[in-house]
Amino acid sequence: MISKKSLQFFAQSIGVGVVAAVLLIFLSDGSQSPLSAWWPKNTSSSGPYSYAEAVARATPAVVNIYTKKQIRGTRRLSSNNPQINHLLRNLYGQAPDRTVISLGSGVIASPDGHLLTNHHVIENAQEIEVSTIDGRQFKAYVVGVDPDTDLAVLKIDAEQLQSIQLGDSNALNTGDVVLAIGNPFGLGQTVSQGIISATGRNQLGINVFENYIQTDAAIHPGNSGGALINARGELIGINTVTSFSSGSSVGIGFAIPSMLAREMMTDMINHGRVLRGWLGVRVQNITPQLSESLALNVSKGAIVSNVIQDSPAHTNGIRLGDVITGIDDQPIIHERQVLNAVISYRPAEQVILHGLRQGKKISWKIEVGQRPIYGSSY
Repeated sequence: MISKKSLQFFAQSIGVGVVAAVLLIFLSDGSQSPLSAWWPKNTSSSGPYSYAEAVARATPAVVNIYTKKQIRGTRRLSSNNPQINHLLRNLYGQAPDRTVISLGSGVIASPDGHLLTNHHVIENAQEIEVSTIDGRQFKAYVVGVDPDTDLAVLKIDAEQLQSIQLGDSNALNTGDVVLAIGNPFGLGQTVSQGIISATGRNQLGINVFENYIQTDAAIHPGNSGGALINARGELIGINTVTSFSSGSSVGIGFAIPSMLAREMMTDMINHGRVLRGWLGVRVQNITPQLSESLALNVSKGAIVSNVIQDSPAHTNGIRLGDVITGIDDQPIIHERQVLNAVISYRPAEQVILHGLRQGKKISWKIEVGQRPIYGSSY
């Protein structure tokens, strides 16, 4: 049987051991502590637990954009009779025009005052005003627009501008931390954090040309045209849309990759527009049903459904019903490949199309044209 004195000695020994262990934990450095793996190795706010330095680098280059648009006044008339409506208009007159003020965001891309933003932010605007983080305000004018990717380049005449550092959007990986900076709901400059959810998103039905970065960083109305940056404060995307219809962030947002935006900005500054190849055809996928009904004897490729008058395709003899099976050395399996291949060429470059006409092989050597703005053909 254990004596009372033995129990007291045992309890005192345990107590001394616990106190000694606690003192060792608090007095020893983190590398020697068995709990050091759970302790922050860097207590600085600039370490991996804060993105304050990245935000500080980028925010001076993110601006608020305000636009004014004149909307022609319309008066609602209840009658379905055109003659009665005409009499009502004469009696009450035309409704007055109204001014609509919209807001968005932009990014200072060069020290000389070139800005990147979304086309829809400044579309049809009569006046564009840019406000920088230090409170300065400038009138902006449009250098170029590209509705097919929803990108626009603006210019302001200003000094002492801090432009953003460009990052490599081609080096992004799913899971990378990103920060979205913009002016949501007109609240002022705001930062939200997320990760790269996916890259190369396309066929979403948002724009003609789609190669989006997908992120779960909160992007709200007013963030459009703002910056998506990495953890080093470098621009890796231009925020463009949130979800497909909601207008508010639901964990799915999209941004135009920075490297693509840089290429388009260079074209717009030098030429006033983005230079893209164009043939002047509309095509559609070959389905088993279509192949059978037209006796095409081919299951892959893109069939020509329309040829634009006087286009490069028209002048080089491409006809309705021709099947495109390849462009230069690239096989064509579906219609999207035709679009992506054609726009990769610059105007006046030569391209060889391979195809079939009534089951027989045929090729066309074509000088690529300039894709029209708001064009719907390839």
